[in-house]
Amino acid sequence: MSLPPDLLRTAHALADAAAAQSMAYFRTPLDIITKADESPVTLADRAAETAMRAVLADAMPGDGIYGEEHGSERLEAGRVWVLDPIDGTRSFITASPLWGTLIGVLEGARVVLGMIDMPVLGERWVGQTGLGAHRNGVAVRASGCMEIAQARIVTTSPDIFNAADWQAFDALSRRCAMRRFGGDCYGYAQLAGGTVDLVVETGLQPYDYLGPAGLIEAAGGVITDWEGRALGLKSDGRVVAAATPELHRQALAALAA
Repeated sequence: MSLPPDLLRTAHALADAAAAQSMAYFRTPLDIITKADESPVTLADRAAETAMRAVLADAMPGDGIYGEEHGSERLEAGRVWVLDPIDGTRSFITASPLWGTLIGVLEGARVVLGMIDMPVLGERWVGQTGLGAHRNGVAVRASGCMEIAQARIVTTSPDIFNAADWQAFDALSRRCAMRRFGGDCYGYAQLAGGTVDLVVETGLQPYDYLGPAGLIEAAGGVITDWEGRALGLKSDGRVVAAATPELHRQALAALAA
């Protein structure tokens, strides 16, 4: 199954529009606002999503939108765009380059396109159903890692876990060959590119995981919730992404134990 070319063109236009806004604010003095969930938001986040919505209003006016900053509309539409203008706002605020723009396209309950755009790094990762995954136009694929003991695992921060989930992650990650912290959305890109084998996180929202899900699945990886269920707009925010089905099964079993 291949996607209509206007879908990919629109995704690129969305990423371009977001980057034009976010890069204009990057490494400048910012007013930081604390949202209801205690996560920080800046003028850059809001300006970037506004620009993305303007692109969709012109290119795909009948499609639904599920965005981090400005809410949802037309979720009953056959196609829904899931937008995170700046994933890794804390990285953005502290001038780290490891923040990105996430775009997921849902058709029904299925993610058919996922994009992770890393403006500071100059890397755009795209996964499409039937067309594989690419970084700046070059094909990428998840590693063939099949054993926890050989896996490289990443998560954004210990702070995202509650006590019970941290205990499960800590036990799993200490069985891995390497564990790393602090990657934000870039960890999912690394998994799609074959340099990381496992990403395990909690406390996520649909705009945090659906764009990466489209990329990882197109790269040959597996991504679900901690119970092994497919991710969607109503998932519980606990995510396991793995390079192979076998590694994914082992990770789920370890977390459940």
